[in-house]
Amino acid sequence: MPYIPERSLLAVVLSLMITPALADEVSPAAGSEDPGTIRVLLVAGLETTLSSQMAGTLGEFKATLGQAVAKDAVLARFDCAEAQARTRVATAELAMARQNLEAKRNLRKLDAVGDLEVAVANTEVQKADGARALAQAQSGYCVVQAPFAGRVAKVHAKPFQTVPAGTPLFDLVSDGALKVRLNVPSNLLPRLQANQALDVDILETGKRYPAHVSAINARVDAVAQTVELEARLDAAHPELIAGMSGTARFPSANE
Repeated sequence: MPYIPERSLLAVVLSLMITPALADEVSPAAGSEDPGTIRVLLVAGLETTLSSQMAGTLGEFKATLGQAVAKDAVLARFDCAEAQARTRVATAELAMARQNLEAKRNLRKLDAVGDLEVAVANTEVQKADGARALAQAQSGYCVVQAPFAGRVAKVHAKPFQTVPAGTPLFDLVSDGALKVRLNVPSNLLPRLQANQALDVDILETGKRYPAHVSAINARVDAVAQTVELEARLDAAHPELIAGMSGTARFPSANE
């Protein structure tokens, strides 16, 4: 019997013990997830956070969590007595500047003033007109309107709360067909194309929905070696909402 060094014998025994365990670990377990499926997330076609454009105290506060709102619907109003007063002052100053310009023009006809004074009066009118436009724009910040039809996904503020400019007030997501976001292995890029069909299974509903690829990212994630896709569901489904998740599969030519 040939001599086997003690260290070599130990290595053989360990390899016999470890190999079955590694085989079990590498082989797919029964009932594991289908490797042909890709994780997806449903997102709204449009979503935004509406923020305060002015510092002030909230008054009327109409929007509530989950509420459906139409485009241009009023979600909240600020107490705008000060802004409205500034608008009235600016309007009055513009009227006074116009009256002064008209007087200077009449005096110029009589050679009582020079061209320079008329030009200065005209400039004062333009300045007052700009101040009025600015005051009116700032008064418009008093009303928070929905930029598109959708639903309120989150309410950040409370009625009668005093907030600084830039404070988030509402999260709004649009109605209509949802978008599907997914990341696929980058080696599939040669076979991907816009308008390519895929099937989406949503976990929360247990149903399958047809969709088509609408956008392919122009850059590959170098770390994960994946590329981001966007797809559009072929129709709007009332039971689906943004944030639901599931899996997607690209049907083969034989299906």
